Amino acid sequence: MGSLAGMKRSRCPVSTPSSEVLTDRILTIPNVLSFLRLLGVPLFLWLVLGPQADGAAFVVLALAGISDYLDGRIARATGTSSRLGQILDPLADRLYILATLIGLLIRDIVPLWLVVALVARDVVLLALVPSLRRRGLIALPVHYLGKAATFNLLYAFPLLLLSTGTGWVADLALVLGWAFALWGTGLYWWSGVLYIEQARRLAADSSPSVRSAPRP
Repeated sequence: MGSLAGMKRSRCPVSTPSSEVLTDRILTIPNVLSFLRLLGVPLFLWLVLGPQADGAAFVVLALAGISDYLDGRIARATGTSSRLGQILDPLADRLYILATLIGLLIRDIVPLWLVVALVARDVVLLALVPSLRRRGLIALPVHYLGKAATFNLLYAFPLLLLSTGTGWVADLALVLGWAFALWGTGLYWWSGVLYIEQARRLAADSSPSVRSAPRP
């Protein structure tokens, strides 16, 4: 689950591995990639709902997935992990998932139950935050299952978008897209259960030196 040492409110607003040092720098390559990924959210929605330029929308989603992988690798390799980056990265992930679900639902590419299943998990975790913050808790370490779920979903959505075409490529994309979507949804909820269990254990531990709260 990662070390919780040194995660006091006065030190850092988000959780990180104990060996990772966060900086206050804003202009870093990982942060620039996260900003660009955020700018792609409204662009994707416009492409998929306006001109319905599915090819261009597919490219935007693919680039978002690549940048999500690269910003973390670059931050760790160059020692440029920042507090801003710890906020931007999960924010961009959540906005992409939400925006893509909305766009694909309106286009009848994904069913309503998938949207409800994914949104409900985040709602459940967010509902825990106020009560935990009253105890001084802030954020749990990001679990690898949560990141794996996000990767699966970011692979699933462009494939499902590609499946709207015709031919063997669309047929293959449909099968792979739903495989990633189902695995991603399962992992999304599994990681959510682990976050809830972590939060329960930390809430039961009244130690004032280690306090944190779940993060979607």
